[in-house]
Amino acid sequence: MHFPANIPIGKSSIPIHFICETLAYTIGYRYYVYLKKHSADPISDNNRIIIFVGAALGGFLGSHIIGVLERPDLFNHMSVFYFMGNTTIVGGLLGGLIGVELVKKKLGITTSSGDLMVYPICLSMIIGRTGCFFAGLEDGTFGIASNLPWAINFGDGVRRHPTNLYEILFWIILWVTLLLIERRHQFKDGAKFKILMAAYLTFRLMIEFIKPDYFFSFGLSVIQLASLAGIAYYYKVFIYPSKTIKTYA
Repeated sequence: MHFPANIPIGKSSIPIHFICETLAYTIGYRYYVYLKKHSADPISDNNRIIIFVGAALGGFLGSHIIGVLERPDLFNHMSVFYFMGNTTIVGGLLGGLIGVELVKKKLGITTSSGDLMVYPICLSMIIGRTGCFFAGLEDGTFGIASNLPWAINFGDGVRRHPTNLYEILFWIILWVTLLLIERRHQFKDGAKFKILMAAYLTFRLMIEFIKPDYFFSFGLSVIQLASLAGIAYYYKVFIYPSKTIKTYA
């Protein structure tokens, strides 16, 4: 396979990465609308819109800020284009979380607003990371060199860990696991989103060790530090996992 993979259209072509990214947002949102329509949502439609705005703004800032901080050795190249061109999912999720919590505090909302987004996030991430895989080296989500049987040459002659495929596998396992738990148990309000965040941040903390990141002298990258901060925020998920379950169905 040739990387990056594009779909030819006449004399031009469309990157599969762009198509997958567009589909991730579109299908993820439609899935959310479907779930909302078939669920009893305690949050009004107006408040949902305001929460979405807070999540979008927080996610935008968090994604770009952490994305820029990933490479402190390139700060001297700082510009608007550099800022807009660097993003990361970890920063987007944590920034979105902060934005949502600030908005909910302002509106006086105490119920969880994230549970309804869990499965749409899983689906969106699977589609999005598929695009990252087809982007090859251009996307920057590949791993370090490896001799494992499933290592992939993304176009530079070096066989690497396909960390984007690892992440797709992670999201599938998480999605299936949550669905299986829900068949027999009922999650407490907000528990599914907390599990998603805690699980993903733990995954990113570990997977970054096999990615060519910028590591500080103490052995961790900015993504890992951000992940640790998020894990600390959700520490109760690890210490009291049984409290995420409400009742037996």
